[in-house]
Amino acid sequence: MGADDKVRNAAQDVAGKAKETVGRATDNPRMEAEGEADQTSANLKQAGENVKDAFTDNK
Repeated sequence: MGADDKVRNAAQDVAGKAKETVGRATDNPRMEAEGEADQTSANLKQAGENVKDAFTDNK
């Protein structure tokens, strides 16, 4: 996994957390849901990269 992928995934996760927090603070369920979706997407991408790393490291 490249460092740039790690940074992108972390940035997406942080942006999702911020969006969720703003959505909750402004009572905007749509924004809150989008933030949660962004976080989930970032976590899934990270998990996929971890699997690739595990196979690459074992060679």
